[in-house]
This record gives sequence, structure tokens and C-alpha cells, in this order.
Amino acid sequence: MNTVCRSTLRRCVLVILLILCTKCHAFAPHHRLSRQSILCRVTSSNGSNKLTRPERKALERQKKQKNNNDASKSNNQRRKQNFAELKQPNENSTSYDLNSQAIRALTRSSTPDDVIRAIKRAQNRHDAQDLATIERFLLEQTDETYAYGYRGSLLARLAVAALHMNNHRLARLALEERYRHHRQSILPLESAAIVRGLLRVHNVSDAQFVLDDELPLPTAEEIDQPSVRDVLKHRALSLASFASRHFFENEPSLAVLGCRKLVEMGPLVVQAGMTDEEIGIPWSRILKGAAQCEAGRRDGSVQPCVGVDIDSMPCNLVYAVLNAINAFPPMNSDTVYEQLSNALIRRVVFVTGAVDMQKCPPADRGEVAFIGRSNVGKSSLVNMVTNRKSIAFVSKRPGKTQQFNFFAVNDKAGVEKEIKYGDVVEGEKDADSFYMVDLPGFGYAKAPDAQKQKWKEFMHLYITKRPNLRVLFHLVDARHGPTDEDAAIMKQISEDKPPHVQYVIVLTKADKNVKGAAATNTGKVSRDVMKKVQTTMEENGVAKAPVILSSAQTKLGRNEIWKYLRRAAEF
Repeated sequence: MNTVCRSTLRRCVLVILLILCTKCHAFAPHHRLSRQSILCRVTSSNGSNKLTRPERKALERQKKQKNNNDASKSNNQRRKQNFAELKQPNENSTSYDLNSQAIRALTRSSTPDDVIRAIKRAQNRHDAQDLATIERFLLEQTDETYAYGYRGSLLARLAVAALHMNNHRLARLALEERYRHHRQSILPLESAAIVRGLLRVHNVSDAQFVLDDELPLPTAEEIDQPSVRDVLKHRALSLASFASRHFFENEPSLAVLGCRKLVEMGPLVVQAGMTDEEIGIPWSRILKGAAQCEAGRRDGSVQPCVGVDIDSMPCNLVYAVLNAINAFPPMNSDTVYEQLSNALIRRVVFVTGAVDMQKCPPADRGEVAFIGRSNVGKSSLVNMVTNRKSIAFVSKRPGKTQQFNFFAVNDKAGVEKEIKYGDVVEGEKDADSFYMVDLPGFGYAKAPDAQKQKWKEFMHLYITKRPNLRVLFHLVDARHGPTDEDAAIMKQISEDKPPHVQYVIVLTKADKNVKGAAATNTGKVSRDVMKKVQTTMEENGVAKAPVILSSAQTKLGRNEIWKYLRRAAEF
């Protein structure tokens, strides 16, 4: 019995060891199962098709390796086929080879996008060879029907690129072909780009021809046509380029002519209902060029253009830009206005405070005066117009200004030493120098009645006897309208004002009539107040005087006020 048990036990141990050795051999790292062995094992184990995890991983590796080999072969074949196609010439059209890696050649089957990409690449790389190849392709292999009539735009783009590279011959050929065969499909955007390109190479005569021929000034009857708005926009932008480029190139006469053309078309833009944002004229760049050119005029390095017929030049070139700004739809850009005021007012010096005619400075330049009742905002308006914070004293106490305060604008450098200490300062005042006078407030000023009467008599003498006075601004509160004192001032001015003096009514503090005044709503005046102003003006004989709505807080009315300040600067 014991012998039988031992033999049986021995057999069981051997079977267990055999099973363990078989499984360890199957999972050894170096062991690799073939597809056939896996399939045989799967089918032979109890009829089940389920693979073990190592078997599945091995099968996935084999599939992946096979797919990679197939993809590599197909990619190589595709490259060889493409290279062979590039080597084979096109039987239907001539190939125009380029130096570009993206577009190797232009053929009859090339799209307009391919041509545009080739032109841009040639322009950016200054590749004159490719640009000449593109020109030959457009002139030899395309006609009016190419790309549904898009050939004219391609020729315009080619001409702009040629002008950018100073290739005048190629640009002229492209423009002549475009003008000859694509006259009816010319776009304003393309014409404006060509004008800028011609100006860049100093070809003013051709630029003027393209401007007048392809971007003509429409008539008032044509304003309602949809295509006219696009023509107006690009003509204005072209004229802006015309003016700014001549300013920067120190050609003031031609630049002023460009600004005058802008003034001519401004009313048509307003009539068409276009906004300043819609047009997008770069006023800031034009002002920068005008200020730079004017600085050259003052030091003598810039002279008027020879052979340019212009009747008169402004005392400051920035005034030509200001006229153009006022002719176009209104804008409220603090950046532009700061440039404008800094170019027109470079120095401001307090000269003297006069209480009678003997204390007034010499009448050697133009003069503007601000008058109004106490606390109406005269000093604040002077600070706003000059873009200074403290040129005139601002006080909450009515009647703080109690003398005729004279400020010299654009006088010679260092004049304050001459005024304060009596030093002799060499030099002369600038051509656009003038006086600004802050008159004392009337009405409920805290001053004796005798002093008020003395001011009134002084004002009568000042208006009638001051020969260089050119503009008299009468400030009225826009919240309440004219008072009895304002009516008395209007009456006195209508009786005393000489013909050469321009009388202007300015409605101040217009922002107080708007809740939360901002850039989009800078101020207003009520209908009742406006009617009261008009009635008072008619009753006192100044009905034809212009009226300006202003605000020192929102800078409303500053450009309109500067339009009249020019009268004093050009004295």
C-alpha cells in the first residue's frame, strides 16, 4: 500500500513540474510566437478562438510593421510620380519657371491666387527676375477672359509691386495693358494703391492723372449711387497720401494743393452721410508731416516748390490741414487735436495785464479776445483751445479775472526773459504769432460798480481803437442762454465793432446738458435755449454772427474755434 501511494505521489509531482516548465517557457522574453503557431494553439485549445494578451501584442506589432513598410513604399512612389510630372512639359501651355519653392512655375492652368502669391513673394524678396517672368506670363498667356476678368486686378497688383521695386518700365507696361483692356472693371481700391505707388517713386504727374481719371470727383447728383461712396473714400485716402508724402518730402506747395482738394470734396462726403470712421483718413500722419515741413520753413531749409502755381501759402502749413479736417465729417480724437494744437501753439507767454489802452502791448500782430459774464468759462476755454492746463487762471469765484490779460502765442524763444527782466533777446516772432486776450468777467463779478463802469469804457475803446483785433469771442452759458448782461454786450458790440472784426458767439458748458457726457455725446443745447439765443441776437443787431457749441471738459468745438483763430495768426 505504501508503495502504491509513493508511486502515485511521484507521478503527480512529475505532472505538476511538467506543467510549470511548459508555462515558463511560453512566457520567456526571448520567445516569439509566429502567426501560424498562435492560430494552431488557439484552435487546438478546447475549441476556443480567444488570444492571450502576449499573443495579441505580438500580432499588433506585426501588423504595425507591415503597415509602415507599405506607407513608406507608397510615399516614395508618390514623390517619384510628382517629380516626373514636374519634369514633363505641359503640352497645352508654356511653362514660366519661377525661383519660388511654393510655386515653381506659372502655366495657363495657374489660378489667380497662384499669381498673387508669386507677385507678393517677388516683391518681398526683391526678385526682379520673377517679376519679369510674371509680367510675360500675364501678357503672353492670359487674355481678358482669364479668371473671369480678374486679369485687370492682377495687372494692378503687378504694377504696384514693380513701383515698389522702382521698375518703372514694367509698371508702365502693366498699367497700359490694364488701361487698354480692363477699363470697365477698374476698382477704386486698386486705383488708390497705384496712386500711392506712383507717389512713392515721385511720379507726381502720373499719380495726378490716375487720380483724376480713375477716381474722379462725383457731382452732387451722383451722390446717391452705391458705387460713389467707394470712389469718395479712396479718392480721399489718395489725396491724404498726396498731402502727407509731399509734407514729409518738404514740398509744401504741392502738399497745400492736396489739402485744398480735400477741402473741395469734403462737403460731398458730408452729403453722402459718410462718417470719419468709415473714411479713415490718417489725419495724425498728415499733421505730423505738416508740422515737420513747417519747422523747415521757419529755419529756412524748406522753400516753396518751383513751378507750382499757387495763389497764397498759409502762415502755418498746419492751417491747411485744419481746413481739410473742418471740411470733413466731425471727429473727436484727442490725439489728433493734441497734435494740431501743439503744432499751432508752440509757445505761450503771459505778456501783461492791462487796465487801460496805454498798458496794452504793441499792435504788431493779430489779436483775439474772449469776453463774457463772470464764471461763464472764459479761462477754461482758453486753456482748452491752447491745450494747456494753466495758461489762464481758473477759479470757482466769479470775476476772478479783473484785467485784460494778454498772452503772446508763438513769440520768439526766450521772450519771457525780455518781459520779466528787460533782457535783450535776439530773434523775431514767428510768422503765425498772435495775441490772445482774456477780458474780465461782467455781471455779478465781485467788484465795485465804479470798477465795472471803468471796464465797460475800456472795452468800448478796446473794440473801436485796437487796430489789430481780428476776432471777438462772446461766451454764453449753454445751460441758461443769454442774460441781460449778455444782451448788453451784444448791443455794444453791434454798435462798436469795426468791419474787420469777426464776432463769434460760443455756447459754453454744453456737457452739463448731457447726463454722462462722453466721446460719442460731447454736449448739446436745448431748443428753448437756442431759440432764446437767436431771439436775443436779432434784437441786438448781431443775428448773422456764427454760433459755436463748446465744452472745455469734452473738448467740443475746438476745431471750429481754431478756424477763427487763424484770422489773427494771418494778420
